[in-house]
Amino acid sequence: MSILSHRLFDISLKIARLLPAQPCVLCGAESHAGLCCAACSADLPRLTAQHCPVCALPTPDGGVCGECLKQQPSFDHTVAAFTYSFPLDKLIQALKFREHLILVDYFADALAQRITIRPDCIVALPLHPSRLRERGFNQSLLLARRIARQLDIPLLANACTRVRNTPPQSSLPWKERDKNMRQAFTCDVDADVHGKHVAIVDDVMTTGASTGELARALKQAGAREVSVWVVARTLPHNH
Repeated sequence: MSILSHRLFDISLKIARLLPAQPCVLCGAESHAGLCCAACSADLPRLTAQHCPVCALPTPDGGVCGECLKQQPSFDHTVAAFTYSFPLDKLIQALKFREHLILVDYFADALAQRITIRPDCIVALPLHPSRLRERGFNQSLLLARRIARQLDIPLLANACTRVRNTPPQSSLPWKERDKNMRQAFTCDVDADVHGKHVAIVDDVMTTGASTGELARALKQAGAREVSVWVVARTLPHNH
């Protein structure tokens, strides 16, 4: 690092210390580093281990896992910022079920930093209209809007619709989740996805049933390639 870089770094640190501190959302200590203090941010469960490029589950060498080799999902790639484990899981639940919308930008920015392949457009995993009325917001769409702005990628906010009001995936046994999501989504006939690489944004991937079904609908509409971008990936030890 150059002397100039050192000076700029020192200046930025001094400016950060002058800005008002806010309580860390995890430990409550004063934070000049955003929603999480530096110590808590460093302890968050980031997805750093070698993992399958298709589904993001751990593999010894970072190659495609046996399940994806045996039966390729409808999506082609998965990018996740974190693993769905404590305390990240509690933060995601606070966003979804307690309306802590201040977490949206934090999660979206962490995910955007992991993106290395640029798609043609972004879609959010849609909620059924009745679920949207009940919750009042779609956290996946909020994440997608922030990421689209950060990366300057078009967001197709109305390209896909959830047409079946299925029970929440988290309420079902793992083996029933694929069946629960069958034909749950449609893509608008006017959606411009033909021949394009589309990225689906969601908060958590567990079995991949929801994103897989949406990816299937996108490919039926003509998408050439589908990536999945999630804040967190549930790993085997969390099952």
